[in-house]
Amino acid sequence: MNSKQMSITALVCGIVGIVGSFIPYVDYVAPLAAIAGIVFGALALDRFKKGDESGSKGLAIAGLVMGIVSTAVSIIMFACAMCVLCSVCGFLGELANYQ
Repeated sequence: MNSKQMSITALVCGIVGIVGSFIPYVDYVAPLAAIAGIVFGALALDRFKKGDESGSKGLAIAGLVMGIVSTAVSIIMFACAMCVLCSVCGFLGELANYQ
């Protein structure tokens, strides 16, 4: 796989990660795509450092950044979901004890 293909793969994985973070039941799989975007972006940038000029460095950087942002968004969305779940459980517990 050359650096051009890795750059495109990183960008696509970053986009899938960001979009998937906001879709219910897909947001659990989105961090995997985001991590793949980070890995492919870093590998493509490493190949650019070694002198492989067959692809676009901008795509690799964009894929890497989108992967990092997508990972952060996924973590924040997961934390928000846990807060909502804990709040609902606490409310239901108080409602059960209400007389």
